[in-house]
Amino acid sequence: MFKKSFRQHGAPNLSTYLVNYKVGDIVDIVANSSAKSLPHKFYHGKTGIVYNVAPRAVGVIAYKVVNGRYLEKRINVRIEHVKHSKCRQEFLDRVKSNAAKKAEAKASGETVVLKRLPAQPREARTISSKNNVPQTLTAQPYETTI
Repeated sequence: MFKKSFRQHGAPNLSTYLVNYKVGDIVDIVANSSAKSLPHKFYHGKTGIVYNVAPRAVGVIAYKVVNGRYLEKRINVRIEHVKHSKCRQEFLDRVKSNAAKKAEAKASGETVVLKRLPAQPREARTISSKNNVPQTLTAQPYETTI
């Protein structure tokens, strides 16, 4: 679970220590086995919200299922084991593009529909067998070459 991949061994890069975390940020907890004080293995790969920032660590609220209920667990995790989550990136990109579409529609004086649609059924089509002879598919016999 905590094994480092090929050519990724050694101490963490300095850039991991220079990332700024603020209260309310959404972060992923990914344990870095080369750093000390690992978080418990249950939280490896979990996403949480920062509620406290300390000089070397951040406090993260993560949810844990215990007997069918969600318990809010507050854990303190060193900076090496935390990274910003990309779970909201698609939403933030959509907000920016929608704002641009609204501004463009307002300038041109027309209305714009910004609602997303689920995947629609494919359009109907017919296939003629006039120049399309049906083919019979059969399994090929298995041959060993030893």
